Amino acid sequence: MVERLRAHGLLGELAAEFAGTFILIAIGVGVVAQVVAGGIGNHDSIAWAWGFGVILGVYVAGKVTGGHLNPAVTFANAIFSGFPWRKVLPYSLAQLAGAFVAALVVRWNYTEVIARFDPGHTIKSQGIFSTLPGNGSLTAGVSEWGAFRDQIIGTALLLFLVYAVTDARNTAPLGNMAPVVVGFIVVAIGMAWGTDAGYAINPARDLGPRLASYFTGYSGAFRDQYGNLYFWVPIVAPLIGAVIGAFLYKALVGRFLPDVEPETVGTPSAEPTLESVADH
Repeated sequence: MVERLRAHGLLGELAAEFAGTFILIAIGVGVVAQVVAGGIGNHDSIAWAWGFGVILGVYVAGKVTGGHLNPAVTFANAIFSGFPWRKVLPYSLAQLAGAFVAALVVRWNYTEVIARFDPGHTIKSQGIFSTLPGNGSLTAGVSEWGAFRDQIIGTALLLFLVYAVTDARNTAPLGNMAPVVVGFIVVAIGMAWGTDAGYAINPARDLGPRLASYFTGYSGAFRDQYGNLYFWVPIVAPLIGAVIGAFLYKALVGRFLPDVEPETVGTPSAEPTLESVADH
């Protein structure tokens, strides 16, 4: 596997991360557009579709890179799993580019539906593309700092669980089922942790579509419903949460697990190789 990954070179790895993240965002942002602007589906549709987006995106990129699809995952893996630091920025930019292009495709495809739902392209439909405190509600009472806390917790849960299910020394899924389990993790987080900040848990997932909306008519894309600059929250908080989640897994579980015998090393590997995620 190591030789195969090396054979692709960095350009191949970046192409895979771009493609996997594109699939994730095309499905995730697409379902939000359908529910919010099209009136088809509900919160459960969103949670499940984001999970499916993660599953399919990881299957797209997994053989080449492990399927990070998330700068917070890439960052945590560089700290805890030996991922090369020199690749962190290129991977993150590839993920951001995939999210940006996918959001542009969604924006283009749903042009008429969004224009009818929100002709002024205001905060009313901004949540299709990027997250907001309290999901954009003025009555929810969630500030940017409440959303910051939420994103740290949500991303910590994501990384803790991803490390748990991709560690062969633990009870990891057999064969190539790990992407499915990681997708279920994202569904669970979406169903339980979506109120305060829309469970971005992924800087590329939020910033890419936010930029796409800004360049296609959403002049207020970087601000929340209160008029405060908000774009930084789903970038900074997930990076912090990812480090916390990975550290807690290593400290509370990973260090107590037995080493994997050489003959058992295979799929999944002893260190997380399905370093995906999500998130929505």
